Amino acid sequence: MNTLPKGWNLVACADGAAVAEHVAACLLVDRLHWPDQPLGLATGRTMEPVYGALVKVVYALPAAEQQRLRQQWLSFNLDEYVGLAPGDAGSFAAFMARHLQQPLALGMDQVRLPAGLASDPGGEAQRYATDLARCGGLGLQLLGLGLNGHVGFNEPPCPAMAPCRCLELSSTTRGQNAAAFGGDARAVPERAITLGLAEILAARSLLLVVTGAAKAGILARLLAEEPSPELPASWLQGHPNLTLVADQAALGECGAIDPCFS
Repeated sequence: MNTLPKGWNLVACADGAAVAEHVAACLLVDRLHWPDQPLGLATGRTMEPVYGALVKVVYALPAAEQQRLRQQWLSFNLDEYVGLAPGDAGSFAAFMARHLQQPLALGMDQVRLPAGLASDPGGEAQRYATDLARCGGLGLQLLGLGLNGHVGFNEPPCPAMAPCRCLELSSTTRGQNAAAFGGDARAVPERAITLGLAEILAARSLLLVVTGAAKAGILARLLAEEPSPELPASWLQGHPNLTLVADQAALGECGAIDPCFS
């Protein structure tokens, strides 16, 4: 039997649609009640239905609450590919514009990402981290889980206090993200700028979203293994306020989970 790390909560959902609805509700509550700290956002196929559900619940709010949410909105994305312009269909800036910024009529400066075309990607990573710190650091951080255990683009091996930086992407990660590039992993950029575990672990709270049978194996490892650089997501075990939201397919290899603290 797996035991959740101390400070973690599990929300087990029947399927991906139920996961998206629950996560969207959590994001909405955060923006309505803790707007002073930036929201940390993520991209990828796991997040598409989440943002779709979030747009629906925002438009269900009274007009005054919608207006207040838009006026106060500020979010920082985890990462961006190096070498892609914001208008490139494969960029995370384009993903966020398509799925969140435009549907919610948010300003471009309200949904922030690293600049993929920066002439000095390392310097851009430092600028982005400084910008986040000046805005108060992360409040709630939304996270997915990579097939090799990465969060953000923190590829293994990765120390717990790795900072925001530019890094090389693994072949596993490029293959996982190939769908946005016509299915060709070779077309996926080789480098990215990502917030590090240092910024992620400093967030007030974490929302880890895992769906689908393909993620069952890596989720089982995350819950069973001791923290180590070889499994970057394992450093999340030390965070005192994390909610894991997963569907039954992703939980399939975990066996019974004891929600009690270890």
